[in-house]
Amino acid sequence: MSGKRLIIAALVLALVQIGFLSWIIAGRAVILRNGKEVVLKIEPVDPRDLLRGDYISLGYDISRIPAKLIANIPPGKLSSDDTSIVVRLKKGADAYWLPTAAWFGQVPTPAAPDEADIVGHVAEGWDLRSPDTTIAPDYGIERFYLPEGEGMAIQSDMRARPFGIKLALSANGTAQIKALMDGDKTLFEEPLY
Repeated sequence: MSGKRLIIAALVLALVQIGFLSWIIAGRAVILRNGKEVVLKIEPVDPRDLLRGDYISLGYDISRIPAKLIANIPPGKLSSDDTSIVVRLKKGADAYWLPTAAWFGQVPTPAAPDEADIVGHVAEGWDLRSPDTTIAPDYGIERFYLPEGEGMAIQSDMRARPFGIKLALSANGTAQIKALMDGDKTLFEEPLY
């Protein structure tokens, strides 16, 4: 390959990589800017990531879905497959959104104006035989990164009073964390880019 062709190939490869990264960043920004906002109450877990710094691991009321809430479990089905789950949320009296229904795969009806759908992923193997069984979907919003040195202090505060996460939900149910809330006060807000 001549030097000129090698340079052109390298430029094309660089442009493809830049385009892919820009597409990922722009998709996240669109959800943060235009998505439906919901606030979920969070439960703390220990913070620290060697590569990205302090974070808080987040658990929500929607982190444990009772099998009886899932409307489309086929009769006789014993366990969940490696699949997506849609959880319908509705704002509670305390301003935090709570799960009201769930479906594996697709939702049969669109959410009402006072509702929102969030899409998660369920690993296979969850026992669905008992209505008392709960499954634990992953929504991709289980960590929130903080400025250096802030994780432990916030973790302690979370054990003393309620904190929440403000989410932005796209029309298809993809969630992005928008802000960390201490009651009604915004502590940290995610930048668009």
